[in-house]
Amino acid sequence: MGNTIRTLAAFIPTDRCQNYMVRELREMPMDKMVDLSGSQLRRFPMLVCSFHELVKLYLSDNHLNSLPPELEQLQNLQILALDFNKFKALPQVVCTLKQLCTLYLGNNRLSHLPQELSLLHNLRTLWLEANCLTQLPDVVCELSLLKTLHAGSNALRVLPAQLQRLQELRTIWLSGNLLTDFPTVLLHMPSLEVIDVDWNSIRYFPSLIHLSSLKLVIYDHNPCRNAPKVAKGVRRVGRWAEETPEPDPRKARRYALVKEESQETLAPALPLPLPSPNS
Repeated sequence: MGNTIRTLAAFIPTDRCQNYMVRELREMPMDKMVDLSGSQLRRFPMLVCSFHELVKLYLSDNHLNSLPPELEQLQNLQILALDFNKFKALPQVVCTLKQLCTLYLGNNRLSHLPQELSLLHNLRTLWLEANCLTQLPDVVCELSLLKTLHAGSNALRVLPAQLQRLQELRTIWLSGNLLTDFPTVLLHMPSLEVIDVDWNSIRYFPSLIHLSSLKLVIYDHNPCRNAPKVAKGVRRVGRWAEETPEPDPRKARRYALVKEESQETLAPALPLPLPSPNS
């Protein structure tokens, strides 16, 4: 039914589309979930604020840039998806939802986060990918129960030392940023299980063999001279990943030479000269 409604919505003008979609929400859903993703919303449907027992609210892929103060009434909300919208700043009302465990903010226009985000003491998953962050907001380091942080596709060059306060952090995604050095702070976070620094500009990787909880490190698409050393059983994704524990330097040089040669246009081989008839 949901797919049918979205198909019909594609042929309805935007203002009428919002009214049509919200008309379906006459009472609190039995599963305590409202999914209005891809509904062309330009303003938040106030009726949702009356669903005080709501646990999951998906507003992804709309045109929202603000939220009403009345959203504070949803004190049982645990999952809130605001990704793929037009937020330039996180609405303060989000920071009043004390039961939030998962917050999706990716693919917006955020350049900072409010200090009040630290009030979300139960937050365990935070997605910030594809925003306008030039540095990781300090307030992120105050989310003591955070387990998953996705900050890929921003413009991060370094990570704050305070990040090591997040002793519960298990997964960090940093692909597609502007890192030129492997973030030193990650070397002091032994509880990390997944590290993704794909698509950066890191030239050298320190040893990660002491990170006892590490299970996966993704370092592909970096101009690196070496692969990170890891403990036995840890999966690596990147150049020389299959070599254990460290690529042979001679192979690394050979790899670079072969790559250079493959980029050159080879001249066609000249035929051998014919023997002289007098010889």
